[in-house]
Amino acid sequence: MSSLNLDDFTDLIERPDGGVRRDAEARRERQIVPPGALGRLDDLGEWLAAAQSAVPVRPVEQPRVVLFAGDHGVAELGVSARPAGGAGELVREILEGGRPVSVLARRLGVPVRIVDMALDCDPQSLPEAVVRHRVRRGSGRIDIEDALTPEEAEAAFRAGVAVADEEADSGTDLVVLGDVSVGGTTAAGVLVAALCGTDASVVTGRGGVAIDDLTWMRKCAAIRDALRRARPVLGDQLQLLATVGGADLAAITGFLLQSAVRKMPVVLDGVVVAACALVGQRIAFRAPDWWLAAHDSGEPGQAKALDRMALEPLLDPGVKVGEGAGGLLALPLVQAAAALAAELPEKPKASEAPDDEEPGGEAPGGEAPGGEAPGQE
Repeated sequence: MSSLNLDDFTDLIERPDGGVRRDAEARRERQIVPPGALGRLDDLGEWLAAAQSAVPVRPVEQPRVVLFAGDHGVAELGVSARPAGGAGELVREILEGGRPVSVLARRLGVPVRIVDMALDCDPQSLPEAVVRHRVRRGSGRIDIEDALTPEEAEAAFRAGVAVADEEADSGTDLVVLGDVSVGGTTAAGVLVAALCGTDASVVTGRGGVAIDDLTWMRKCAAIRDALRRARPVLGDQLQLLATVGGADLAAITGFLLQSAVRKMPVVLDGVVVAACALVGQRIAFRAPDWWLAAHDSGEPGQAKALDRMALEPLLDPGVKVGEGAGGLLALPLVQAAAALAAELPEKPKASEAPDDEEPGGEAPGGEAPGGEAPGQE
């Protein structure tokens, strides 16, 4: 029997400090720029202050991109513009610096960590630091079989927890969380449809590399068939991830929940991470208070999940590539919000008298208001 009790996260996860947030709001009221004039940056600064339990808010100095990687057996059905088993090549391109997330991370000075959970490639073709948490080679074809065994699902979830602990222990103060997968958006669509009680067509998107209508119909059918297998296990979130998720999705869910336990803010990238966050919300209802939705990727499943969690995307740049790229675009805004909240000066207090006037209306030097000293005619 598993020793993992997901209900523990409900007790372990606290909300960000509400008292500190009120102090941050009061400080914002005293600053020279009127509240509201900075739009979402005001909210971001206050969210960070509560997450850090610090007023004024500290700068975000050690952010990191964390990407969980995996291949999904459902990609064999031709539901993606990329070939089945192609996520390993994407990982190599990121490591070599040729993907959008690589370029943005270099420009912003943010390290990128990739965690292989279920890539369909020889582990010796990738660095040991990437593959050391791998649970299996590829996840099962979720329209006809489980993605993982229960033991594999638990191992993947625990790996995500361990990675979150490693990041928190190393001083990471904010994580941009993403995925590198082929077939991952199909699994994500199943999770969102199952948890939101909707049909496959409502959550089926076009993916990072846009698919044609025929591919979209195959993807919709795959989500529909997997959805039938998901509904009977909705009451058990770990079993749900084993049935229609994948090792990368189980790890992302564990990472999100443990990050909330460790009070480490997380910026959510695309539809795969949003689907895992929705699973995490089912496990621990306070956890979404530690997450920020970076952008609207245009995927209907992402919009559905974020709406259910009451998370409003910060940006709408139309970025669909995944891999944490859209999440990185939000990072400068978060850092700007922290700087403005901490460094904008406060208005002078109204009770302070001007330095050149003394009580009683007398000017310096004992002169009367008319300009003559007392006793003079």
